[in-house]
Amino acid sequence: MASEGLEGTLTAVLGGQGLRVQDCDSEPSGEPLAPATLRKNVCYVVLAVFLNEQDEVLLIQEAKKECRGSWYLPAGRMEPGETIVEALQREVKEEAGLLCEPLTLLAFEERGPSWIRFVFLAQHTGGLLKTTEEADAESLQAAWYPRTALPTPLRAHDILSLVELAAQYSQRARHPPILPQELPCSMVCQRLVALFTSAQTVWVLVGAAGMPHLPITACGFTPMEQRGGIKMAVVRLLQECLTLHHLTVETKGLLGLQHLGRNHIDGICLNVLVMVAFRNPGVQNEPPKVRSENYFWWKVMEEDLKKQLLQRLQDSSVIPINR
Repeated sequence: MASEGLEGTLTAVLGGQGLRVQDCDSEPSGEPLAPATLRKNVCYVVLAVFLNEQDEVLLIQEAKKECRGSWYLPAGRMEPGETIVEALQREVKEEAGLLCEPLTLLAFEERGPSWIRFVFLAQHTGGLLKTTEEADAESLQAAWYPRTALPTPLRAHDILSLVELAAQYSQRARHPPILPQELPCSMVCQRLVALFTSAQTVWVLVGAAGMPHLPITACGFTPMEQRGGIKMAVVRLLQECLTLHHLTVETKGLLGLQHLGRNHIDGICLNVLVMVAFRNPGVQNEPPKVRSENYFWWKVMEEDLKKQLLQRLQDSSVIPINR
């Protein structure tokens, strides 16, 4: 891929688009790379935050025995064969009685590659709010509550920060609307936009095997990879090409994601923005030396693209990754 190809790739990734995953540049050692399979080695959960014009939040009352009567946001596990959006729409219809459309991914939560939750800001487009007369195994009812006066008991207080994140995004969007792109991926992996900056200069780490490309690192399912979370796959790839003892690595967040779901293809690929910097900058104006022929630093020359990358770093206009 020539520089024009890399510029096009970066522009697409910054716009939230997905790209075909051909191969991985880094894989966990000591285990065969198993495909991601729902109900076997991965669990994906969808969750929706709805805010209306009265600053009210849509909540559902739980029917499950262990938390019956408590309140929570519409959420549930994805089923095999579903896209992420289809799963979200099914869960909202089952638990709240409403039809909906997602507006943007708000947050990405993980407990290692095997458990991932996609948090969306959504809007209802039809249907009727579920009443107590329609109570079933999915929920007892759904209702709107003022954002500052949620009912008790809540099933868990983790939703409070998500509701506030939705309110902040509704008042001032920190990142462009991002929705999952329906592209196949057999594993849980990350496409890295790894940047080094100096003054107004930006370098991007590029994989050199085959055509130049943004490097892709696969997440494994060993106990060590689970404990380290998906960031471990980022650090592993960077360790393979850089000397990290004098560097800091900061994962800023997601620029986008892709997933298909159909045809038993359950993997996801995350486009992740990563910042690499020297711990003691001094007069370091060049990126750290690459110690592998499989990678190189590419200097971004196109001014508009450089401006976009710097702005994403400075404003943190990405989707947060939470553990």
